[in-house]
Amino acid sequence: MEPAPAGPPAPGPEPPGAGAGRTVLVCDDTESIRRLIRVNLELEGFEVVEALEGGAALDILVERAGTGTLPDVLVLDSQMSPRDGWWTIARIRSDPTLADLPVVMVTASLQHHQRSNAGAVLDAFVGKPFDPERLVELVVGFAVHGRAFRPAGGP
Repeated sequence: MEPAPAGPPAPGPEPPGAGAGRTVLVCDDTESIRRLIRVNLELEGFEVVEALEGGAALDILVERAGTGTLPDVLVLDSQMSPRDGWWTIARIRSDPTLADLPVVMVTASLQHHQRSNAGAVLDAFVGKPFDPERLVELVVGFAVHGRAFRPAGGP
């Protein structure tokens, strides 16, 4: 009797350089945060595109959707001006060409009521100050597996 075939392997840590050939849009109004995120993602092989606020990020996404070059993941701050992360995510999820884009929100102020509702629109959130390795792990998971990725510990 032959053993039953094994199911698909559980997603494990991705190999170093898993970001090669993948793009991340980082949207944060604080230059030092963008730099920290960019450097860590580039070390993993990602190309990083930056935006200073939600309106600029949405413009980049719409332009790239038109050319078929959407980023693999959006890393998004919640508090920016004039267009914040919540405004941006609402536009993304309502646009069929952008709705499947994985979004990781990095924020210093996610209140309990926002946290409980965040899973409906966000794929993950990371509180500031954050562990850059954890953020890279999340971005790699979403870049490789899309919105189907389920990080340990939930959104």
